[in-house]
Amino acid sequence: MERHLRLFCFSQLVLSLLSISSSSLQTESVTRELLESARDAEFFDWLKSVRRRIHEYPELAFQEHRTSQLIRTELDSLGIDYEWPVAETGVVATIGSGTKPWFALRADMDALPIQESVEWEHKSKIDGKMHACGHDAHVTMLLGAAKLLQKTRDKLKGTVKLVFQPAEEGHAGAYHMIKQGALDGVQSIFALHVDPMIPTGTITSKPGPMLAGSGRFAVTVQGKGGHAASPHKTRDPTLALSMTILALQHIVSRETDPLEPRVCYLSLSLSCFTTYYVYDLWTCVLHLGNCCITNTFQENNEYFLKMHLSCTCAEKYLHMVYMRCM
Repeated sequence: MERHLRLFCFSQLVLSLLSISSSSLQTESVTRELLESARDAEFFDWLKSVRRRIHEYPELAFQEHRTSQLIRTELDSLGIDYEWPVAETGVVATIGSGTKPWFALRADMDALPIQESVEWEHKSKIDGKMHACGHDAHVTMLLGAAKLLQKTRDKLKGTVKLVFQPAEEGHAGAYHMIKQGALDGVQSIFALHVDPMIPTGTITSKPGPMLAGSGRFAVTVQGKGGHAASPHKTRDPTLALSMTILALQHIVSRETDPLEPRVCYLSLSLSCFTTYYVYDLWTCVLHLGNCCITNTFQENNEYFLKMHLSCTCAEKYLHMVYMRCM
């Protein structure tokens, strides 16, 4: 039921916006037709097959060649026109009259560099790669919506774009799709994301922004090496970095509106540290890696980060690179 509801929602959302007919009775008729089609056993089996094929062969950002080929093969079988390649491996399909209004449905395609540990028949066949974020389900849902919408294409008073986006996982795939014209002429775009935390068969939403944007940064703390017996002649980067990590948490608690969702998240591992101690000597460089600050569509992340890092860790210690992600 969960899969039926999501696929139906994907299609019904656009149908209601495209003014299928001035008659509410005809609109209700198409709605019932879509839901009945989504419940069809053959359709359901096809969806499971698509999702499992994608899950077995996960591909990382901008490497989704097999996934892209699967999408194009299914679109070809449905008789749906598309543009490819868009942003290297992306696909943009079109259903409808070609006239306005134009709306879009979007699904991401890429997997994560994670080893799948669960043993089951359709486990990832690629070591170190897994569809752990549900993008295999997203692509399947969008292909399912494509199949349902294609059946009602003659009743659409407008156009639906189907956007299969690569590189969502930290590689700004959306930016590259937009830059190459994937959303030209589109008035609104809609997407869904699976969530294992909500009950099966439930769809959640809220007014205003939902989820977040992110900005990632990399910091190098440059100190001055020396002997532990003469600390006054050195600049200890470990102490400076420790103070910086603590001070960054004040961005959320003391510098921003408490009604605006915001998280300052720092991720460290031993591999991030190139400094090491040899008996009573210390070296002078530390790297803070895999760091990001996320919030809800705010533009001043970079300002806050630079201000706190500069105040906490004097400029002579600090080199910073900031990247915005979409």
